Amino acid sequence: MFCIGVLTAVIGDVASHFGCTVCINDAITAITFVALGTSVPDFHHGWLCFWFSVAVIGILTALIGDVSSHFGCSVGIPDALTAISLVAMGTSLPDTFASKVSAIQDSTADNSVGNVTGSNAVNVFLGIGIAWSIAALYHAWHGRPFIVPPGNLAFSVTIFCSEALIAIIIIVLRRCDSIGGELGGPQKSKIITSIFFLSLWIFYLVMSTLEVYDVIEGF
Repeated sequence: MFCIGVLTAVIGDVASHFGCTVCINDAITAITFVALGTSVPDFHHGWLCFWFSVAVIGILTALIGDVSSHFGCSVGIPDALTAISLVAMGTSLPDTFASKVSAIQDSTADNSVGNVTGSNAVNVFLGIGIAWSIAALYHAWHGRPFIVPPGNLAFSVTIFCSEALIAIIIIVLRRCDSIGGELGGPQKSKIITSIFFLSLWIFYLVMSTLEVYDVIEGF
């Protein structure tokens, strides 16, 4: 109770001096600050800190995913749409910031682009593979098959793969002499490429949303 009282007093003092916006922002980011403040020093050549950081990232990612799922359920958003929008954004933002840091600090785009493809590979092959393997073994142990209906997956994955192919072609074309590489280049080309990639993501969300709500027919 004492801690709650102190916390309430601190929040009230912050709100009175800086306003409610700063207070709300501090409350939202408090979990991240606590997680970053409890990191382990680099004992044993940094391995202990590495695995502790991986565990913290996993916990925060799971928390973001659960909060997004509950929010989608509360406002009536279908699970298929919540998965490709709220949950996907929440779990992918750390990878986005990591790629940005790599793009700024490294001399090549290998780590920046490789982080995106590597994280997706882990999500698809390791994340889904382990979950499905455990579920399949569990159902097989009880003498029944493990079947997952595709739902809206076929349409969504088709749109995603088509746009991914377009993105790869654009990245390859950016290696021309006038631009010079996958990332960076002249200001005009950077803005055009960024807007085009953002439009691909918006188009993917719009088409998937229309298919989920049966506005257009999927397959």
